Amino acid sequence: MMTHCETGDRVVAVVVSSPNATLEDVVRQYPDLTWNHIVLTIDWLTRNGEMQVIAKSPGVYTLSLSERVGDTHIASELAVR
Repeated sequence: MMTHCETGDRVVAVVVSSPNATLEDVVRQYPDLTWNHIVLTIDWLTRNGEMQVIAKSPGVYTLSLSERVGDTHIASELAVR
């Protein structure tokens, strides 16, 4: 099983390549990961201040990088890891 860090890198890569990606976009991008694993990883990223989850409508959540990670240089390094 992947660690939060490895899965987090994959989630960040989706958000870097597609700003305001939805939770479902991430789930579709990585069918090898369970929905629960992705949600736990997003929870971990938000608690660490690296990502924000925004409710757009009932059941639709978009993901964005925090300003701390939103710096293109930092985000590109995370996406490559």
